[in-house]
Amino acid sequence: MEIFRSICTVAGLLLLILGIVIFIFELAGFMKYKYILNRMHAAGMGDTLGIFICLFGLVLICGVHFISAKLLLVIVFLWFASPTASHLISRLEAVTDEEINKYVDVQTGDNLSEHISQSEEEHHE
Repeated sequence: MEIFRSICTVAGLLLLILGIVIFIFELAGFMKYKYILNRMHAAGMGDTLGIFICLFGLVLICGVHFISAKLLLVIVFLWFASPTASHLISRLEAVTDEEINKYVDVQTGDNLSEHISQSEEEHHE
């Protein structure tokens, strides 16, 4: 049983290191891009995966304990909350930025119906 505990501890430490490496790559991706929506995507994806891997590593280190159950609940909460928060912030940016068409192709209310009709025509062909 002691060997199983040692394996779980080593696996947990490896997951913690992997999570930190993912956070470093996330930071590099965040610094690489200039536009806010690209930065939001890099930060949101890295946070979700990095937090999951780090917390799962902590669960392995703790073993079967009440703390592990709490960490699993935190993982579930963050897996729902982090992408939702990123989506809402990026949607706010897309709605409030008047010069967004310089950076990305966004369909607004004026040309949305035209875009939908063009897409339907392409699917029917």
